[in-house]
Amino acid sequence: MRLVRFRPVACLVPLALLAACGGSPATQVQGPPVPASGGGAPPAPATTEATAPATPAAAAAGTDSVRDLVSNQEVERRAAALFGQLPTAPADSADAAAALAAGDVRATWDIDVRSYETHQRVEMWVNVFTGRLREYMQRTMSRGTRYEAFLRRRFREGGLPEDMTYLALIESAYNPHAYSRAAAVGMWQFMTPTARGVGMRVDHWVDERRDPVRATEGAIDFLTDLHEAYGSWYLAAAAYNGGPGRVSRGLARFADEIDDAEGDDRFFALAEQKYLPRETKDYVPKLIAAALVAKEPLRYGLTVDTQPAFAYDSVMVAGGVPLASIARAAGVTLDRVTDLNPQFLRGVTPPGEDTEVRIPAGTREAFGPAFLRLAESEKRGWRELRLDAPTSVTAIADDAGIPLRSLRWYNPRLAVDRRGRVRAGTMLRIPTVDALAAARDVPDPSLERYRRVASAPEVALVSQRHRVRRGETLGAIARRYGVSVSQLRAMNTVPGGRVRSGQVLVVRRPSRAAVARARRSLAASNARGGTRCTNQVVRVKGKRRTVRRCAAVRSSVAAREDGGGASGSRCTSRVIRSKGKTRTVRRCVAVREGAASARAGSARTGKASTGRSSTSRDARPSGKAKRKAKSARSAAGSTSARRAPR
Repeated sequence: MRLVRFRPVACLVPLALLAACGGSPATQVQGPPVPASGGGAPPAPATTEATAPATPAAAAAGTDSVRDLVSNQEVERRAAALFGQLPTAPADSADAAAALAAGDVRATWDIDVRSYETHQRVEMWVNVFTGRLREYMQRTMSRGTRYEAFLRRRFREGGLPEDMTYLALIESAYNPHAYSRAAAVGMWQFMTPTARGVGMRVDHWVDERRDPVRATEGAIDFLTDLHEAYGSWYLAAAAYNGGPGRVSRGLARFADEIDDAEGDDRFFALAEQKYLPRETKDYVPKLIAAALVAKEPLRYGLTVDTQPAFAYDSVMVAGGVPLASIARAAGVTLDRVTDLNPQFLRGVTPPGEDTEVRIPAGTREAFGPAFLRLAESEKRGWRELRLDAPTSVTAIADDAGIPLRSLRWYNPRLAVDRRGRVRAGTMLRIPTVDALAAARDVPDPSLERYRRVASAPEVALVSQRHRVRRGETLGAIARRYGVSVSQLRAMNTVPGGRVRSGQVLVVRRPSRAAVARARRSLAASNARGGTRCTNQVVRVKGKRRTVRRCAAVRSSVAAREDGGGASGSRCTSRVIRSKGKTRTVRRCVAVREGAASARAGSARTGKASTGRSSTSRDARPSGKAKRKAKSARSAAGSTSARRAPR
């Protein structure tokens, strides 16, 4: 505890302002360290023991000096009373829990939660989390206690707000094996291209999106780049969910509507426009609601069970070693090893390279000697088989006593002919029982359900990273990406100029000029307009066909600049199928200048224009009106014909 000399009563301010108020530090008395502010209550203040005065004068003035000394807790309490801050929690843990449950004490956040606590969507999601999804939230928060300390430490080391870790709660419920309909995988729900862009390995053997450690590092890098681009953690979170290109286009398109908003308010101003998808609009409110509920579960009546912390030791193992043998050498069950290494998809370390494997904490010292005592056959996850004659894959799997899909797991480049046979001379891997015991039956990691090509502005907002493979040097990596070795060293911490296998390097970082150019190009493309195309599935002669329709559109920015009076033509293209052939039909309609004023004039005079050059669809007769007019003309013609004399 730090004791300070406190003279005037009016100078009750935090310790950093004591010097400006005339206060001065006094003798320090040792006590337990004060933890950083968080959701829990601070520990009880330590009992201060008096020390012998150094001089007789000080002993004579001891009584007066003690009266002028005020503790940290007293300064903070009085400062909170003056400046409107909330008081600290009681020292006793039982009293703290009671006060937290009663609502007398509130937690603290390092993201802006207080300002949006009463927002309509935030309140709605708080009610959902504490009502309909109550059981789900209790299970999720209980699972999160295992990763909370690890995630907060990594985010703090990366310079990110620790409460941004609640993104993992709303993304995957802290589940490393979460798999979405869009083929996003892992605790942080990365798509394959995005994961590879931040340096994660995603292939047939390893999917680091499932690895809590590597996926968290990738999320930190991605969120850091997004925050540097937008200057707001909430806009960064929206771009994390909906994509940087979508958020950048929205900020450029609705620049006038959100011009008055600053900081995190820019997200809520953008969310009010009819632009962002519903999921992205609710993404930040869900984050705020999750932070409110997870930081104060007692306040909302939720029960959270604490799980053992995510802790491990690391060892280097050669390629192709079964996880079952690693668990046997560590003296633990296979489930504990697979739980710490969810990124290994085939139950073995990837072939051809040394790999870092996690084992339970405290087992590393005994692992080395025990692993050396294992037989060589136990350290191999498969045996090799060379075919003497063409054989079907089904017969190979039946002879090995394994399922056909398991045979393809360990032979990803297996090629067969039209008759389903593997040609002679092919070398195959036949997995062992130990390897199959830890193999995961998961979808193809390279699958991307909604495949798209990232736009240039979107690429310019995110750093490009490269994962070092065995045998690569810093010079080879620099030549591959067209940068110099000095630039690589400036962007990364490379001691001695040497890189190690598995290290992730930043090879291209977006500069401020690149970000500015990307935003200008987005604004320019928004002003120019473009072509809007839609796909529609139709049924033609009992078969499903996809019809693509495209129409030239003008942006709202250009329409405001020219007042909506520009002349030109509006064309639409439609793909149709006639007599077994596909044709593209293009239709164009002339647009007259001042169409809006013409519609207004026709509305005042009550006259309807039937010319094809008008852009008003209401002014042209509909198909039903045309049919009625045609039938009326034909009826009039027949009547006149009957009345005509012979």
